[in-house]
Amino acid sequence: MQKKAWTLQKSVKIFNFHSLKTLIVIGGPTGSGKTALAIEIAAALQTEILSADSRQCYREMNIGVARPSSEQLETIPHHFIASHSIQDEMNAASFEKYGLNILNQIFEKNDYAVVCGGTGLYIKALLEGLDEMPPIDPLIRQQCRDEYHEKGIQWLQEQVKDCDPEIYDRMDIHNHVRLLRALEFYLSHRQTLSSYQQATIKSRPFRAICFYTNPDRSTLYQQINQRVLQMMDSGLEAEVYALRNFSSFQALQTVGYKECFSYFNGLITKEECIAEIQQHTRNYAKRQITWFKQQDAFIPILSAVQILEQIKNLL
Repeated sequence: MQKKAWTLQKSVKIFNFHSLKTLIVIGGPTGSGKTALAIEIAAALQTEILSADSRQCYREMNIGVARPSSEQLETIPHHFIASHSIQDEMNAASFEKYGLNILNQIFEKNDYAVVCGGTGLYIKALLEGLDEMPPIDPLIRQQCRDEYHEKGIQWLQEQVKDCDPEIYDRMDIHNHVRLLRALEFYLSHRQTLSSYQQATIKSRPFRAICFYTNPDRSTLYQQINQRVLQMMDSGLEAEVYALRNFSSFQALQTVGYKECFSYFNGLITKEECIAEIQQHTRNYAKRQITWFKQQDAFIPILSAVQILEQIKNLL
C-alpha cells in the first residue's frame, strides 16, 4: 500500500505514471453521453471497455438502467454489462476483484483500456482499492432494520445524512440497503463509512488518466426528463412488472424500479411514477456531479478529441 500521491502533468492527474499500461477513465452523471464518448475513445485506441455502473451489470435490467444498445455493444467489447444476475450479491469490493481481473486480460493484449461509468465508489475501488470491512454488530443491524421498517425511508435518510453526510451526498438515497449499511457501520464502529473507505491507497500495475463529463446542468436535466419518457415508451413498465416478484432484491432498490413497484402497489399514479423517476434521476445526477468535481484525479472534458489530445501529450 502507498500513501495517496498524484503526479501532475499538463493539468492531468495520473496514478502510477511509471507503468506502461494506461487506463482511461471516463466518469460523469447519468444521461451525459459517457457511453458514446467511451466507445469513440476505445475505438481510437483499439481496445475494450470495462463498465463501472453498479446497475448495468444485471442481465434482468435493461431499459431502466439505460444499458448500452446492442449496436453499441457490438461496436466495442464491453465487460460488466449484463454479466450478473439480480440474485448475485454485487458491491464495490466484488467489482474491484472482477474489474482488476478484466483489466489484466485486456492489458495482456493492449496497452490501453477504458473504464466508463458513474458509480463513483466502484471507480474508486478499482483505482485505489478498499480495505476489508470490519463486522457489523448483529444487534445494531437488527435494531436499524426494525426502525427502518417502522419509521420508513425518510427517517433512514435523515439518520445517514446526520452521521455521514459525505457518503449521503454521493449515494442513491432511495436505496435503503446502502443507507442501512452506512448507518449500521457508523453505529457499530463510531466511524463514518466514507472516512473508512478513504483510509489507504493500494498500488496498481497501471497508470490511470481520469476524465468526467460536465454538461450544462439545465440541459442535462432536460435530457434526463426526456430519457425517462423514452424509457416508458420503450417498455420500462413491462420490464419492471416482470420483476415484481423480486422487488425486495437489493439490485432492484434503485431509481426507475422502486417507483414502478410503488405504482403497481397502488401507492402512486402512473403520472406520479414518471415524475418521481425523473426527479430522483435528476437528484442522483446532481450527486454524481458533486462527487466527480470533488475528486482531484478527475478533470472535466467535453469531447473525445480533447481526451485523445491529452493522452497524446502525456505519452
